[in-house]
Amino acid sequence: MTAPAEPGPAVPDPDAALARLGLTLPPVPAPLAAYVPAVAAGTTVWTAGQLPFVDGVLSVTGTVGGDGPDAVDEATAKDAARTAALNALAAVAAVAGGLANVARIVKITVFVASAPGWTGQPRVADGASQLIGEVFGEAGRHARSAVGVTALPAGSPVEVEVVAVLAAPLPV
Repeated sequence: MTAPAEPGPAVPDPDAALARLGLTLPPVPAPLAAYVPAVAAGTTVWTAGQLPFVDGVLSVTGTVGGDGPDAVDEATAKDAARTAALNALAAVAAVAGGLANVARIVKITVFVASAPGWTGQPRVADGASQLIGEVFGEAGRHARSAVGVTALPAGSPVEVEVVAVLAAPLPV
């Protein structure tokens, strides 16, 4: 007779993980145009692109990878991606009834305002990916796209979108 299997590692409580990191979900930033911050359908939540707003103000503006007057260094951009990801999680939580209702983060897309020829987008996107991993553990392991663009809304150096799967469907 075989012994019962040991339980697998517990999925961390995302709210407790945020508290351990010294973070709280900010208010969902107001949309800059005619859209909503997040939409749920069935068990899936898609966020609109979220920028690195802190208290209603962009934490940084400019382009990554260049040396002009609006240049943003890679470390600052990575921190901005982390902030934008936190804003995206706030948008997810707002439609999901809290992060505890999220079963998994399946995909993120990180857009990086990039100087011509600069190819470090994946390193900047790690700011968003690492935050999501710290908050959700294994349930935060996700597919990702890191995309270089010439400009982003309001002069932001980064924009983050998140796709999450919920533990149970939301009422329509």
